[in-house]
Amino acid sequence: MFTAILGGFMDHQFGLDVKRALLKPMVEGSIEVYLRVSQELLPTPARAHYTFNLRDLSKLFQGILMIKARQCGRDPKAVLTRLWQHENMRVFQDRLVDSEDRGYLQRLLHGLLKSRFDTRLSYEEWFEQQNIAFGYFLRPDAAAEERVYQELPASAAQIAPLLKSYLEAYNNRFNTNLNLVLFQDAIQHICSIARVLAQPRGSTMLVGVGGCGKQTLARFAAFIGGLRCFQIQVTRGYGRAEFWGDLKKVYQMCGVDEREVAFLLTDSQVVSEVFLEDISNILNLGEVPGMFADEERNKLLEDSRSSLMAQGIPDVPGPLWRAFVERVRAKLHIVLCMSPVGETFRLRCRQLPTLVNCCTINWFSDWPPEALISVSTRQLEHVDLCKGPMVAALSTLSVEVHAGVVAAADKFLLELRRRFYVTPKTFLDMLALLSSMLGEQHSQLTASRERLIHGLNKLHETNSAVDAMQQELTALQPNLQQKTASAEQLLAQVTQENKEAEEIQAVVSQEEQSVSQQGAKTAALKDDAQQELNQVLPALEAAQKALNALNKNDIIEIKTFTKPPALVQLTMEGVCILLQEEPDWATAKRVLGQPKFIERLMTYDADNIPDIVLDGLQRIVTDPRFTVDQVAKQSNAARSMCLWVRALDVYGRMVKVVEPKRQALHQAEAALAEVEAQLTAKREQLREVIEKVQSLKQQLSDTQTELASLQQAYNLGEKRLVRASKLISALGDEAGRWGNSADTLATRLQLLIGDVFLAAACISYVGPFTGIYRDRLVQGWRGRCQDLGVPVSDPFSLQAILATPMSIREWTLQGLPTDAVSVESAILVTSGRRWPLMIDPQCQANKWVKAMEGKMGLRVCKPGDPTLMRTLESCIRLGHPLLVEEMGGTLEPQLLPLLEGTVSSQGHRRFIRLGGSDIDYDVNFKLYMSTKLANPHYLPEVCIATNLINFTVTQEGLEAQLLREVVAQERGELEEAKERLLLSLAADTRQLQDLQDRILKLLKESEGNILDDEVLINTLNNSKLTAEVVQKRVKEAQHTEAEINLARDKYRAVPHRGSTLFFVMADLPLIDPMYQYSLEYFIQVFNHCIKTSPKSIDLPTRLRTLLDVITEFVYTTVCSGLFQAHRLIFSFLICIAIQQQAQAITTAEWNFLLRGAQTGPITRPNPAPAVLTPAAWAALSALEDVLPVFKGLMRSMTLEAQAWIKWLQSAAPHLTPLPASWLPEGASAISQMQKLCLLKLVRPDCLVSAIQQYVVASLGPRFAEPGPVSLTQVSKDSNNTTPIIFILSAGCEPTHELQRLAQAEGFTPGEKLHIISLGQGQGPLAQAVIDVAAKQGHWVCLQNCHLAKSWMPELERQVSKLRADAETDLHADFRLWLTSMPSPDFPVPVLQSGIKITMETPKGLRAAVLRCYGSLPPNALTLCPQQPQAWPRLLFALAFFHALVLERRKYGSLGWNTKYDFSNGDWLCARHTLSMFLNTPDAIPWEALQYVTGQINYGGRVTDDNDRVLLTHLLRRCYSPSVLMPGFSFAPDGEYAPPPPDVDLDSCISHIQGLPATDTAQVFSMHANADTAFQLQESERLLGTVLSIQPRTGLAAGSVSSDELVANMAQDILANLPAPLLREDASIAKDPFAVLPTGAVNSLGVVLGQEMERFNRLLHHITASLQDLTKALKGLVAMSGPLELMYTALINNQVPQQWAQVSYPSLKPLGAWLKDLQARLAFFASWLRRGVPACFWLAAFFFPQGFLTAVLQNHARLTHTPIDQLSFGFEVLAVEEAQELTAAPQTGVFVSGLHLECARWVTQLGSLAMPEPGTMTSLLPIVHFQPQQCAESVSTAEYQCPLYQTSARSGMLSSTGQSTNFVLHICLPIPRSSNAADWILQ
Repeated sequence: MFTAILGGFMDHQFGLDVKRALLKPMVEGSIEVYLRVSQELLPTPARAHYTFNLRDLSKLFQGILMIKARQCGRDPKAVLTRLWQHENMRVFQDRLVDSEDRGYLQRLLHGLLKSRFDTRLSYEEWFEQQNIAFGYFLRPDAAAEERVYQELPASAAQIAPLLKSYLEAYNNRFNTNLNLVLFQDAIQHICSIARVLAQPRGSTMLVGVGGCGKQTLARFAAFIGGLRCFQIQVTRGYGRAEFWGDLKKVYQMCGVDEREVAFLLTDSQVVSEVFLEDISNILNLGEVPGMFADEERNKLLEDSRSSLMAQGIPDVPGPLWRAFVERVRAKLHIVLCMSPVGETFRLRCRQLPTLVNCCTINWFSDWPPEALISVSTRQLEHVDLCKGPMVAALSTLSVEVHAGVVAAADKFLLELRRRFYVTPKTFLDMLALLSSMLGEQHSQLTASRERLIHGLNKLHETNSAVDAMQQELTALQPNLQQKTASAEQLLAQVTQENKEAEEIQAVVSQEEQSVSQQGAKTAALKDDAQQELNQVLPALEAAQKALNALNKNDIIEIKTFTKPPALVQLTMEGVCILLQEEPDWATAKRVLGQPKFIERLMTYDADNIPDIVLDGLQRIVTDPRFTVDQVAKQSNAARSMCLWVRALDVYGRMVKVVEPKRQALHQAEAALAEVEAQLTAKREQLREVIEKVQSLKQQLSDTQTELASLQQAYNLGEKRLVRASKLISALGDEAGRWGNSADTLATRLQLLIGDVFLAAACISYVGPFTGIYRDRLVQGWRGRCQDLGVPVSDPFSLQAILATPMSIREWTLQGLPTDAVSVESAILVTSGRRWPLMIDPQCQANKWVKAMEGKMGLRVCKPGDPTLMRTLESCIRLGHPLLVEEMGGTLEPQLLPLLEGTVSSQGHRRFIRLGGSDIDYDVNFKLYMSTKLANPHYLPEVCIATNLINFTVTQEGLEAQLLREVVAQERGELEEAKERLLLSLAADTRQLQDLQDRILKLLKESEGNILDDEVLINTLNNSKLTAEVVQKRVKEAQHTEAEINLARDKYRAVPHRGSTLFFVMADLPLIDPMYQYSLEYFIQVFNHCIKTSPKSIDLPTRLRTLLDVITEFVYTTVCSGLFQAHRLIFSFLICIAIQQQAQAITTAEWNFLLRGAQTGPITRPNPAPAVLTPAAWAALSALEDVLPVFKGLMRSMTLEAQAWIKWLQSAAPHLTPLPASWLPEGASAISQMQKLCLLKLVRPDCLVSAIQQYVVASLGPRFAEPGPVSLTQVSKDSNNTTPIIFILSAGCEPTHELQRLAQAEGFTPGEKLHIISLGQGQGPLAQAVIDVAAKQGHWVCLQNCHLAKSWMPELERQVSKLRADAETDLHADFRLWLTSMPSPDFPVPVLQSGIKITMETPKGLRAAVLRCYGSLPPNALTLCPQQPQAWPRLLFALAFFHALVLERRKYGSLGWNTKYDFSNGDWLCARHTLSMFLNTPDAIPWEALQYVTGQINYGGRVTDDNDRVLLTHLLRRCYSPSVLMPGFSFAPDGEYAPPPPDVDLDSCISHIQGLPATDTAQVFSMHANADTAFQLQESERLLGTVLSIQPRTGLAAGSVSSDELVANMAQDILANLPAPLLREDASIAKDPFAVLPTGAVNSLGVVLGQEMERFNRLLHHITASLQDLTKALKGLVAMSGPLELMYTALINNQVPQQWAQVSYPSLKPLGAWLKDLQARLAFFASWLRRGVPACFWLAAFFFPQGFLTAVLQNHARLTHTPIDQLSFGFEVLAVEEAQELTAAPQTGVFVSGLHLECARWVTQLGSLAMPEPGTMTSLLPIVHFQPQQCAESVSTAEYQCPLYQTSARSGMLSSTGQSTNFVLHICLPIPRSSNAADWILQ
């Protein structure tokens, strides 16, 4: 197939020679690569994606077919060979996870290149010296359809410029600042992704941890390929419907718009696995079934119909839709970004194989150091302060820091079980932070230093100028006197000259007044004449305008008149009169004919018209016809002349009147001119005089100015001296401090690079670590800085670099703990560039942030709040800070865009895209996140998106908080003074800093000589005076603070103890997730103890009281919420913590007690093997090595063996003195802790008692057992906002007690007490009931919260709402009661805020009996008046019986075969039964009472017949007439006697409280060895639990990986596995399958065959599964779920469950189980090959019951006896070993391999006997199982001993009523002094 495809391609593109040379090698080589890879690179748990199929081979050829001949150049064979190698690497190598696998593939390819392609290049030349790459993007300017697949430059350095040009275009296109560092791996990934996206249907899966660059490179590669990159926006509530909506958009773009789309989907966006199922369908089928409704499909077809039909698709819906889907498949490219962290990726590969099969996988490995170096070098080269060698040093240092933090994170996980991730994104963020911080810090420090230097310079200038100013003042004095005399002389002369000028000035002023008056008169004449003329001038001007309008034609018109009209003639007569011509027409015509007629009229002298002319004109103007309008009617030309004639007539007459006035005016003007001339002369004289005076004045002024200047200089000098004195006095003492500060800043500038580097590294990396880890990291980094020559402070302090004492003090006042770790964490919060996510289980950070940001409008919300998105958008717009508290283990999807920092800019607008819309972004916005989870596991995507900061309270910080609480109550005035001082110090310090800043600012801004600025000098002086006052106040405050601190420190022991107790409490959730306690709750308890403890004026007495009360109250309070099994652990942890702080125990002692020590070979013989096991003896050697106090111990044991044996065999070795000969010189005894270490090795069964005694000795007897919890008191202590939580154990139900309490308190069940059992669908009902009850003051009890996992978040919201509504709608009587089994899903905030009460069956008989009596009503002892004497004793007997059945469970299978959940309800029913039987006057019906109680009340729970027998015998001890006898006791020692007769209930309870606190096995009628077994179990549990919560310090991973270890184990097991049992191997002479002599079938042969089948099936299963596991580890097969379970079991040395399912019952660990299997098979092989054995090993059988039945069947067939009449008789032989028997018995069988538990066989007595102390099991000699007739009764001298396959005894219930683990009863003789009941109870 591939030959045909590739051959056709070569025929079309290349010549025959290319085809002949390359076709066969390429096809066969590709197939060989595929087959070899498929066979040898196979999936493993760490390589789940190593699954290859033919799709991969087709992808390889698809890549080859993309090239064209013209892109192959002159040597197509060489190019195609490189292309073949390239495509193999892209298809196969890109998915490989490590260099080893890649090296394998490269060697494989090189071998094929040499063998099939006849290449001569070496491996290094192919794969190391060149980088073969092909791509479509070599021509950026080419259109998408014009791009061709061609070979790229051979080196990354040549490809990088091309990609940089694409990167620049990308940034311009999307307005971003993507700054990729194009190192080798990044370029390779870009080319690989771009190659896949260029192929039709090309999809890829990018696998790498978050922050390695997957998404960035995918977007960039899509841009290079011209694809639209589409990514979903996950919002709250985003589900499949929304995902389908986004997919529909993609289908629209691909199928309708015909656009190439890269659909980018990250694993953080996969909020539901169904998303990937849909993607799988798209990859496989091209569509998601059911996604499109019919109308949506029709719409898509309608929009794309024309383009589809253009391709020849018929217009039929079916073909159209298929074509549409094919188009989408061709243009849609899926890009999946997955993280390999955790199990999710592996599960997805297994469950959705299409993702692997249909995607080209690209594995993103960790960035190599070379890449990190190149990235850091490029980043740091652009930093101004980093030049030359410093760039290389910082690059190396940054890589080492990154690698060191990765290693520290692994150690952090190993030791403290805390996980977080470090990725390349963290590294890049650190570099960016370093670059920005260097610039910022340098600018700040430089500016601060320059201000100080400027201030110092001003002071130095002032000091140097003082002497010069003094000399200048002395030289100025003579000159000043001379200038003063000259000025006085000039002043007299100026005064005289000025007087003369004033006289002349007076004369001139008088004349000016006269001239002014004449001028006024002349002006009046002129105005009068002009006013009259103005009346006629308009008319004259109008006439002139009319004349101007005349032209030659107008004149000709008038001249043409032979007989002119009358008015025309009259007008011309008037004209002639004015021109002094004859007033006739002829003259007029002549005048009109003159050339200058119009000019003559225009220049007519109107001012001098003769009177005669005016008189002659009167005839004309007085003619009534001579008007302008009338004339105009006859001639328009005559009209203008008419206007002129009439105007001149009026003007001429007016001129006659005005002319005399003109003459008078001319005369007045002439006179005025003469007077003005005289005045001008006088003015000139005055000017000359004035100039002389002015000259003198100027001379005087100059002299005075010079004098004033000299005086001013003198005065200024004096003032400057005064101001200099002030300035020097004010700032003189600042010079030294400023100088020191400037020097300090200069030093900091010199060390800036190293300090800022460490600060940036701290901000980027150390947040998740605890204080100890932070210190280790920083110290290591500082040392490396010094080694590499990077200047750095020693010691380095993050506080000194990024904080000030003033800011830290303010943080402290805002509630931040004062310890260094908390301050560092606060610096990380405020200085980081990523938004902080604070791990804050004690809410310390929450309180601090709320106080710090409260004044800025802080908003607070939780992840589940429905208003979260709205609040977030509001805060972003308005610039308010937002705190999202109580974050869970994942982040809200709405926050992801914000955390990624995708803030865009458009002009001056900044915005961010949230929830599909653009939100304006205010730069003042801040986001804080916090979680109450003490140890959250955040995936890499969260670690890189946030600044994860561990704000867990430290012991130092908590101690400071508790000290405030103590002093506030004990010495309130002291704490108030302390608070006032802190506030005052903060204010004064701030004021001092402000004053200094103001002084330096003024000095810097001053211009010129500073001594001339009097305002500045006064301001500086006032500031200095204020500063002196403040400094004095600060010193006094500091002194007072020291005194107050000294007084406060006297109380430090109390908070020291409190912090110790809290950290013990904080570890309790590691034991059980329900043990949650908040710091707020602890402080409330702490304060309560201080308030309620007895007072004393004697301080030491008071402190001892507080220590005792706080320790005891905390213990008692916490124990109410702890299960009984954990209370001693809690008190032990308290004791250890106190002892460690007192340095009473060493770390070595504590570690040895918990972990022991590695033992070596022992040469010294064991002196007491009977009491010291080999393991214990070997461990003693390690004890001597670890703890020096035990030196000589083993020698002492050897020399004084008897003394040590006596001590070892003592009943209470922890209370017995040790032989002291081995003690070091001067030591009289060892400490109690050291004794515990010894007991752990030699008497571990006494360790629990020893620990209890250790606690009592250290803390007191009160810490051995807390008192019972009273629900009534709990109800009183609770409030309406505090839930009361019952933590249940199996079989406990507090409902009855709660109902009784509610009834007593007036809350009738059903009316005011509402009980709801949570389950499916009950959540809304519970919520509604809570809402109503909270308002009405009812009680609500929600049962079984652990069954409503999905409703737990709502429960948390409900409880939070109660606190919010406490002051408004919440009724004071409301109470919320909750019951739950331990569950990790129970809300932590609810547990922390609630009162917790554990409900479990009481531990110990006394506690169980007390609990029974605690539930009795007050009149309980008088309820049976018919039997007043018997009732109280039998009631106690019943309670004691109830306690017995409960407490026997602690002994495991020794107590009960099956663990039954006897409950308080059984006790209540039995009590009611007893009351019923005794409320009659008849005799007590003992049998009926025993039957009903034993078989019904309690027996109803019992499923095992042997347990039922045991229950009956236990009840007979309690329900018997002897109980009523005086002096009766339930124990031989008499300590468990019933209460005396005739006492009340309180007296009975007091009597019960006097019962022993610790129960021995004797009270249960069991041997003391049962206690030993129980104590061993308890010791292991106690130490195991304590160890489980300790840091795993010092542990390290083994040198062999888990995969290698399991593989080796599998090979060893397979090698040592016995061969199957085959019938062909059966003995011929002694055929085990031969028929009986009677000819009947041999039942034993049948059993043998069945056992062989079972063992062969087991062997086959073991072999097959181990072979499959080996293949899975090698990758030959997929690692299935069962194989994973098997893998884990082998690691834990456990028998795999799939083996156990087809195996015989066994409790052995894997190693012992395998040895046992070999022994069993050896037994059956011997039976098969040697015939019937003389003795049968019963334990070897799968089904021993079948074997015993077969024995009976053979006997029945031989004796012809019905088998149902047969049973076994038993005879215990005096033979212990089967080898001692040479022949089988005549009848029956010999059986070996039986062991007795809690008994032993005494051959001499021929009966059972009590076991030896400490011996739990003993071998039973060989037993003869002899068939016999069934006996009618059992002898009282025998005990029907049950036989079990394993010591667990329990099994499945069979149809016989017995456990499948049960075989049969063996009748064994017992001593005459005992009876069968004793052994049953035993």
